[in-house]
Formats: sequence, C-alpha cells, structure tokens
Amino acid sequence: MNFNHVILFKRRNQLTLLIISIFTLITASTQAQDSTWAEKLGYAKGKKIVILHVDDVGMSWESNQGAIGSMKDGVATSCSMMMPCPWIPGYFKFLKNNPTTDAGLHLTLTSEWKEYRWGPLSGKKAVPGLVDSEGAMWSSVEDVVKHASATEVEMEIRAQIERSKSMGFEPTHLDSHMGTLFASPAFLEKYIAAGIEFKIPVMFPGGHNTLITKQMGVSFVEPKTVKMIATKLWESGLPVIDDLHNTSYSLGSLKPSEATPEKLRETKTAFYINALKEVEPGITFMIMHCTIGDPHFSKISDSGKIREADYLAMTNPALKAFIQREGIILTTMRELMERRKKIQKL
Repeated sequence: MNFNHVILFKRRNQLTLLIISIFTLITASTQAQDSTWAEKLGYAKGKKIVILHVDDVGMSWESNQGAIGSMKDGVATSCSMMMPCPWIPGYFKFLKNNPTTDAGLHLTLTSEWKEYRWGPLSGKKAVPGLVDSEGAMWSSVEDVVKHASATEVEMEIRAQIERSKSMGFEPTHLDSHMGTLFASPAFLEKYIAAGIEFKIPVMFPGGHNTLITKQMGVSFVEPKTVKMIATKLWESGLPVIDDLHNTSYSLGSLKPSEATPEKLRETKTAFYINALKEVEPGITFMIMHCTIGDPHFSKISDSGKIREADYLAMTNPALKAFIQREGIILTTMRELMERRKKIQKL
C-alpha cells in the first residue's frame, strides 16, 4: 500500500472488507470443525490444497497474456474472466486450443477505471440500475448496491453465463469482481442460486476461514450463516472451499524507484512463500492479478507493477520449488467439481 495504490487496493480488496458487513461469520467454533471440505472431497487429512487463482482475464491484452503465461509457464492453476470486457474474444481463442484450462467467470457488475470502461451485457435499457451517466457500469461497489436491484443483478449474471456458453465454453466456476456480489444479502442470494441452478461451483469461503479472518482483523460471531450456505452448496452437488486469501494487491514497502523486474519478482515471490506458509490444511483459494509488463497498461490503471509482480512470482522457479518441497497440492476448481461428482455417485 506504499506504492501509491491505496485507493486501488481498497477497491480491489473489497471482497475482504465486504464479507465483514454481510456475514459476520466464522468463530473459533467453526474453525474447530471435525473435518475440512478438502477431506470430504477425498484429500488426505492435514494436507494443504491450494488454488492459485488469476483474476481479471479478458480485461486487457496484457491481462490475457499474464494469465496464460502464469498458468502455462508457472504455477498458477486457475483464472476467471470478465465477460463484459473487450478482450474476452481474444482469450476465448486461446481457450478453444486449450479447452481444459480452469477458467471461470469473474462476474462483473462494476467498471472501475476512469477512461477504460464497459457496460452490462444485458443492455442499458434492461438493467438501468447497473449503469451510470457515462453508460458504463458503476465505478464503485457502493453505487451498485445503492442503485441496482437484485433482479437486475440476476439478469446480468445470467447474461454473462450465457455469453460464455454461447461462445462454446462451460465455465469451471463463478466468483465476484470487486466482491460486489458479497455486498448485499440479496446479491449474494442470486450468486449462490446461479451456481446451484447452472451446476457451476461458486467461490465461497465456507470452512475454517483462518486466513480471511486474520486478514480482516476481526472475529466473527455468526458461524451459522456460513455453515448454512456451505451446506446448501454441498447438498446441491457443488464443492466448497475452506479458506480465502485476498491480500495480494500491493507491493508492501517496495518503492516505485526500486520496482525493477528483478525486485518485483523477489518481493512478490517472498510474499507468496510467506502466504503459503500460513495456509492451514484444507482448500485455500488464493487470489492474484497476473499481467505482463507493458507500458500501454498504464493507460488503463496504475496497478501495472503490482500485477506484473504477480506474474513474475508465478513464473519464478523458486516458488515452484518451495511448493514442491512443502508438499503443497495445487488444484483447480475443475478438479474439485470432478471429485464432488464422484462422491455424488457413490
């Protein structure tokens, strides 16, 4: 947060902040549950199962290349796509040649950049509450909550799922851009319902939630809510994750003048090694934003160095070596769903 990215960090880290206001969930009693969701899916007790997940695919050419490189040449295992964005067709051309890629939908209800923006797939007339005076989606989560109805949100979720399907690709999971779908109980209900209806796993931290609780700096008081949602997902035939890590959107104390590729790689590799050390047994969904270094990206956002650092870390052999030494199991949402289907048949 010292890299002049405080505003961006707050925006992109809203998933963490917004969960606080909605759930007030996990307490020590939840953390002391008998078994993890990983064990229920057949993983050995005590194992760290991690999804290294790249957000914002389709937002730009640089974002596409960062995700592709991080997964093909690095250790990232999963990604999610912003369906209203202009570089989605470019990424779908990659998917046609790589159909087993773990690619979900980064359900998008905001358009946060100043000059590079997008509108809803449903159309402005159909979902007026999702559109600002420029004809784009609102730039903040708060404005979406203030102006949009749950019905409009549901309509846009469906439009984004249908676009993926019409382009010939079944998304492996759903998650939420800027955490917007976690910002309102009514929105959250539509998000969970869409996953269940379309039989698509949803990113929902429904286990011990050790890291996400620590990152929020609070203790939750209502474990019943999270248990209810997680159980509903599981009973609907969908997998559930145990924890969420969502603090990667910064460069710590690294100064702009020090941000060489070497320093970016070193700083962010150390960050992820430390984060993986803190991961508890179970399935942890770890969010990042991998983008290749390119001067044109600065016309979109000043977060380019943060994103480039994620890319450089994911493709660093030192990170791969650490993961192997520690016996951490990397997985995908696709594999979790396959495991859940096998259990369902038993």
